[in-house]
Amino acid sequence: MRTWRVGTFSMGASLLLLGIFLLFSQFFGYQLLTIMMSWWPAILIVLGIEILVFIFLSKEERPFLKYDFLSIFFVGILGTVGIGFAIISSTGILAKVNDVLQREEQTLDLPSYEQKISNEVKRVVVNTDRYPLTIEGTANNEISMFGTYQTQVRKNEQLISKANDYVSIQEKGDTIYVQVKGLPSDSLGPFGRYASLSATILIPSHVKLEVNGNDNPITLKPRSLMNDWSVDRASHLSVQIVNSSDVKISATGVQEISGDQEKWSIIKENVNNDRDEYREDVIKLATFQMGKGTHHLQIINSYQLSLNTVE
Repeated sequence: MRTWRVGTFSMGASLLLLGIFLLFSQFFGYQLLTIMMSWWPAILIVLGIEILVFIFLSKEERPFLKYDFLSIFFVGILGTVGIGFAIISSTGILAKVNDVLQREEQTLDLPSYEQKISNEVKRVVVNTDRYPLTIEGTANNEISMFGTYQTQVRKNEQLISKANDYVSIQEKGDTIYVQVKGLPSDSLGPFGRYASLSATILIPSHVKLEVNGNDNPITLKPRSLMNDWSVDRASHLSVQIVNSSDVKISATGVQEISGDQEKWSIIKENVNNDRDEYREDVIKLATFQMGKGTHHLQIINSYQLSLNTVE
């Protein structure tokens, strides 16, 4: 006569349930972490039912439970793994791991921003964050911003849903302040997520412009400049000027000028180098003029400056 040992049925039922869950995951897209966290309590339920059924069906007055220790050990391992998943899940780590596994590198379009400006506006101040920025002049009486951003996101997820997520534009008196915002990021080691932005801002050429570069690369394309513009603290400033421009460019506090330096009027001064204890020539003032130089483009405290003239 076959002897019923508690644990044999539980092991078989546990494997059967696990197989069913895994099969369903192929059709309904369940995640493995979700399966392990939702399936393991069934092990304890099946084992408890098996013990109760054994006692109920036993014809002995004092039934003695006989265990299949190998099966119990196997069921215990499965249960321990499930409990471990549940404990780790309560810390939020599993959610982070699941989120990271579903991410992929994508380049997405920024929601475009457009704002008409009134005739009372005489000045625009642009504060960059930590990303490269292109600033172009336009004949239109509006400020607009567009571009792309690169980040790791899940399928059909958008890190930025509206323009206000990456730029803030406020009008105060005769001045409009444009603040480029930092994109959302997570600094959690291997679970971190970082984003980069590449954007272009169109500024009316007839208004005065002040740009705070915050040591970021900036590309400046004034086109036909009709007012004074200035750029402060750009790590690398690339300027493109059309040949028909009537502009004077002056650069102070610039470490290096690349390109055709013969077109520049450069004044240098000899200063001490504190680190190596010798004197070197540095650029004190550099000027470049096209036409009568009616309008002024001032560049201050930028490390490297390059100038290109275009048709």
